[in-house]
Amino acid sequence: MITAEQREKLRGWFTGRLPDDLFEELTELTVDREEITVIGRIPEPRPAKDASAAEREAAVQGRIQEFRERTRETRMAVAREAEHAFRRKVSWGVECGGQRALFTHVAAPVMTRLRQPERQVLDTLIAGGVARSRSDALAWCVRLVQRHTDDWLTELRESLEHVQRVRAQGPDADAPQDAAHGAEEEDG
Repeated sequence: MITAEQREKLRGWFTGRLPDDLFEELTELTVDREEITVIGRIPEPRPAKDASAAEREAAVQGRIQEFRERTRETRMAVAREAEHAFRRKVSWGVECGGQRALFTHVAAPVMTRLRQPERQVLDTLIAGGVARSRSDALAWCVRLVQRHTDDWLTELRESLEHVQRVRAQGPDADAPQDAAHGAEEEDG
């Protein structure tokens, strides 16, 4: 978990480093221990006024694919710099015509130990065709919790940022830390 100030510095770095013509706007920058996800808005295509919904959908998908191919080298160069500076992988995404598309992004393995009642939940999701494996079922559960508890998670993240600010005022406050790696390195 990084602080709001560290997140702002990271966003500032990307705002300053990205070419002015890459995105209309940098709409979101999300960071965790493994990954920085950069999402920007790109111009919508302009289909004919009488275009069908299917044609409009295809135009947006075409615009997203065109952007992805055309900007690949630029995005890779920025990602290499950021990965070196912040020690995290960089993933990209766009918003266009009310749709969001994520390009290649990190799927980080997470190890956990579950008791039988918890495993039975996962196995039920598999048996019901919701997931192909326990790993898929666990990811499905996390997405479900995320969708239904955004307010609670936001409040928890804010509380964690407060704890980090208080820790930063403690006796170890003079220890050097980079913009993206705060006290989290101690988790080791």
